[in-house]
Amino acid sequence: MQAIDKAIEQDSRYSWLRLLLSLLLATVGGVGIWSTIIVLSTVQEKFGIDRGAASVPYLLNMIGFAAGGIFMGRLADRFGIILPIMISAVSLAVGFSLVAIAESYWFYIVVHVVFIGMFGCSTIFGPLVADVSHWFLNRRGLAVAICASGNYLAGAIWTPIIQHLIALFGWQTAHFVVGAVCLLVMIPLGWLIRRRPYLGDTKEAVSASKFAGRLPISKPVLYSLLVLAGFACCVAMAMPQVHIIAYCIDLGYGAFPGGEMLSIMLVTGVISRVVSGYVADYIGGVGTLILGSALQCLALFLYIPFNGLASLYLVSALFGLSQGGIVPSYALMVRDYFPSREAGWRVSLVLMATVLGMAMGGWLSGEIYDWTGSYTAAFLHGIAWNVLNLSIAGFLLFGKWWTAKKVIAA
Repeated sequence: MQAIDKAIEQDSRYSWLRLLLSLLLATVGGVGIWSTIIVLSTVQEKFGIDRGAASVPYLLNMIGFAAGGIFMGRLADRFGIILPIMISAVSLAVGFSLVAIAESYWFYIVVHVVFIGMFGCSTIFGPLVADVSHWFLNRRGLAVAICASGNYLAGAIWTPIIQHLIALFGWQTAHFVVGAVCLLVMIPLGWLIRRRPYLGDTKEAVSASKFAGRLPISKPVLYSLLVLAGFACCVAMAMPQVHIIAYCIDLGYGAFPGGEMLSIMLVTGVISRVVSGYVADYIGGVGTLILGSALQCLALFLYIPFNGLASLYLVSALFGLSQGGIVPSYALMVRDYFPSREAGWRVSLVLMATVLGMAMGGWLSGEIYDWTGSYTAAFLHGIAWNVLNLSIAGFLLFGKWWTAKKVIAA
């Protein structure tokens, strides 16, 4: 592989160019996260299954995505981000081509888990965000948030594209087109960011270790809390994102308004992520997490009484604006609390916990719908997990405040 640069050009012009290319990569490759959601009702009809079973491909795809992210993160630490990106591009192309010819429900699931989730789109989240974080210091919060916005942009852009491709050309052609785009776009973009940062012992790594030591808990407990918080917030987040299209169909509004609402919440989520990243550079990852988590909880509650068409558009926009900055906060906290040499696998693992939360939340919402016949209980279920996330974030903030107070008093 190429030689490692001996100096990290943090916050440089090259750093911003690399961030832009990474964002484009995440936007294209992120289609693998959303494809099962976009065609959820179509899958239910095609294979003659209920709503819970139609949600299983998303669940297992996200589990594969999470496992693949950890593996790809370690691969990126060792060989640079270029190798995981090349594997991702080829795997997505193969995966969507196989989905196009799927006639079996279980074959459809296996392809999504292995090719699209595990070896496909897993690179464009945790590993890519960790890679970007190495190239920024003063604007790390903003850079991480922009890169993490790629998966939201993917959902916002790919949702109407796939819906229209299916309407015009059918299920098979739509998936062939998506696979071809991934292959032809991701490989040249990956080659352009093949350069690697230097990950030696730096003052920043020492500072991070000391920063973690200020908390009144051990590092393993701290890291476990971050993983649990990431899982909990995304169990809550999954309900609107995974089921909004099906929810609109059940209410009699049809699939296209639901697709528009999904695009709206993802576009506003991008806005939220960028703004939250800017804010995080001033108030830190924990403060940003608390702010976003509290607003997300409010938005989830508003879905219950307001189910008119106009109201759903407004609440979906509010939901996007509230939760977009939550997930990047975990990457910032990992970089605050742990050395840079550990960033690749630690960031990937925490972010993959958020993916598992999305997977579990999406599946459980479908099961709760099957048990109760409505989505009200599913929204309440999400709110409960959101409260757990908010409690952990509050504990971390209180721990920092209490420790600082003891130091000052001493």
